[in-house]
Amino acid sequence: MPLSQALAYLKDNSDRFLAELEAFLRIPSVSTTAEHKDDIARAANWVADNLRAIGARKVAVYPTAGHPVVYGELPATRENAPTVLVYGHYDVQPAEPLELWENPPFEPTVRGERLYARGATDMKGQVMASLKAVEAAAHAGLPVNVKFVIEGEEEIGSPDLAGFIAEHKDLLAADVCLNPDSGMLGADWPTITYALRGLAYFELRVYGPEHDLHSGIYGGVVHNPAQALAELIAGMHDENGRITLPGFYDRVRPLSDEERKALAKLPFDPTAFYLKQTGVPQLWGEPEYTPIERTGARPTLEINGLYSGFIEEGAKTVIPSYAMAKISCRLVPDQDPDEVAGQLKAYLKAHAPATIRWELDVMAGAPASVTDIHTPAVKALAKAMEDTWGTQPFYRREGGSIPVVGQMQQILGLDSVLTGFGLPDGNLHAPNENLHLPTWRKGMEALVRFFFAL
Repeated sequence: MPLSQALAYLKDNSDRFLAELEAFLRIPSVSTTAEHKDDIARAANWVADNLRAIGARKVAVYPTAGHPVVYGELPATRENAPTVLVYGHYDVQPAEPLELWENPPFEPTVRGERLYARGATDMKGQVMASLKAVEAAAHAGLPVNVKFVIEGEEEIGSPDLAGFIAEHKDLLAADVCLNPDSGMLGADWPTITYALRGLAYFELRVYGPEHDLHSGIYGGVVHNPAQALAELIAGMHDENGRITLPGFYDRVRPLSDEERKALAKLPFDPTAFYLKQTGVPQLWGEPEYTPIERTGARPTLEINGLYSGFIEEGAKTVIPSYAMAKISCRLVPDQDPDEVAGQLKAYLKAHAPATIRWELDVMAGAPASVTDIHTPAVKALAKAMEDTWGTQPFYRREGGSIPVVGQMQQILGLDSVLTGFGLPDGNLHAPNENLHLPTWRKGMEALVRFFFAL
C-alpha cells in the first residue's frame, strides 16, 4: 500500500512538479563565470527552500571558497532503516552560442514531449526527480533515511566539494550514495552506470613575440605561436588515435574478456548509434577497441578550445603574440590526474621548440571510479527499473566524469549507485538542451520504487 500511495502521489502532482522544475530552470546558475554569482546563490537558496517544503530537516546552505553546498535530511518512518545520500548539482554550463537556441536558454519551453532549457537534463531535471521522488515516498511513509547534498561547482570540476565532504564526514555518513547525474541509453532502455572516467583539465599557453606583429614584415623570421601550438597538440596523438604522452598508458587497467563481452551486449549497433548522434562522416579512434570501449573504458585527450590572434569578422594580418588551448584528459581506473599532469609537462619539455615559451595550468583533476554491480543498492535499483520499464536495465561504463563519486569513495568509503533519466539526444552542454518528459516521469517512479526496494 505505501508504494502504491507514493506512485499515486507522483501522478496527482505531475503538473506541479513540472512547474517547479521550470521555475528552477529559469535561474541562470552558470558556475564558470563571475557574472552569475548572484544567480548561483539564488539557485542554492531555491534548492534549500524546496527541501524545506518537502519536510527536510537540518536544511542549510554551506559556504565554500567557491559556490555553496546545500544540505538537508529526512528521517525514515521506521527504525534501523538504511541511509541514502542523494547527490546532485544545481549549477549549469554556459548557454553559448545563444544564436543556436530555438528558445531562450533560461526560458523553459515545452515542445511535444520535451522540455527545452539549459540544465533541463544536466542536471536540474535529475535533481528535481530525486526531490520529488523523496516527497512522494515521504507522503506514504519514507522507508529509508535520506540525506541530500547538492553542490554548485560540478560543471567546473567540483574544486571545493572534497574539502566540504572531509569537513562534514559525520553529517554525510550513509550506507550508499544515489547519484542520478548519468543517463539512459534510450527511452526504453533503463541504464545503470557502474564506472566513470576521471578527469585532468589543463590550459596550455604558448608565447612568442612581446606583442602582435605585422605578418608581412615579420613573417618568416618569427615562429608563429598559433602554428607552434597547433604542432604541439597535433603531436599528442599518433595516426591510430593513441596518446603520445610518455607513460600515459602505464597504469591503464585492461578490460577483461568477461567485461568486453558484457559491454558488447548493448541493444544497438554502436557505430550507427554514434554516427547518428554526432553527425560525423566516420568514427575515429583506437582501431583495436570498439566505440563503446573507447568512450567508457579507454582514456582520451581532447582539445576543448583554441584561441589566438585575430578571430573577428574581416581580415587583420598579424602574427599573434600568444596562443592558448584548453585540454582535457578522461582517465580510467588506476590513472592518477597528478601523474597525467606530469606526463603532459614531460611531453611539452621534449617537444616544445626553443622559438617559443609555454605555460601549463592544471585546472582540475578527479580519479576514475568503478562500482560493484552486485551490491544490495544496485540490485534494488535494477529491480525498481525493471518494475517501471518492464525490462532489465543495461549496465554501462560512462565516458564522462563525476568527481564526487571518487571523492565519496576515498573520503567517506561510500559507493555510489549511478543512474539518470536524460537521453543521448538531450544535447548536454550544447544548444537546445532538453529533457524527455515521459522518461523523466518514469524516472521518478523508479526512484520511489528504489527507496522501497532498498
